[in-house]
Amino acid sequence: MTRVFVYGTLTDSERVASLLDGYEIGPPAILRGLHRVDGRYPTLVPGGDCEGRLLETAEIDRLDAYEGLDSGLYVRVSIPVSDGDGAECYVGDPTLLDADAHWPGTGPFDDRVRSYLDDHDVEIGRKE
Repeated sequence: MTRVFVYGTLTDSERVASLLDGYEIGPPAILRGLHRVDGRYPTLVPGGDCEGRLLETAEIDRLDAYEGLDSGLYVRVSIPVSDGDGAECYVGDPTLLDADAHWPGTGPFDDRVRSYLDDHDVEIGRKE
């Protein structure tokens, strides 16, 4: 099973049920160090916090397809979780999503996201 922090359409159990055969949606969680912005679809950018949930599934390939990884719309990155394990998280390219936001640095979008995560304290925890 793979844990995934979800913060947009995948927080809706009906949407998840339409995509996945097997899953478990956990309690509310909070992502510290990134916040949600909305464009055509929601995405994350540096700073602030984002509320969401931890979803567990063995069907990560279906989520990759849903999030448009092959087209470069989103990238999937690993983020530490306060319980010591990690979780995957989808981060969308604000330029492709028409979101008024920017990731620092130069170069390909996925490299800028990973570089930021390497250099900053970003963590998922339980929402109190």
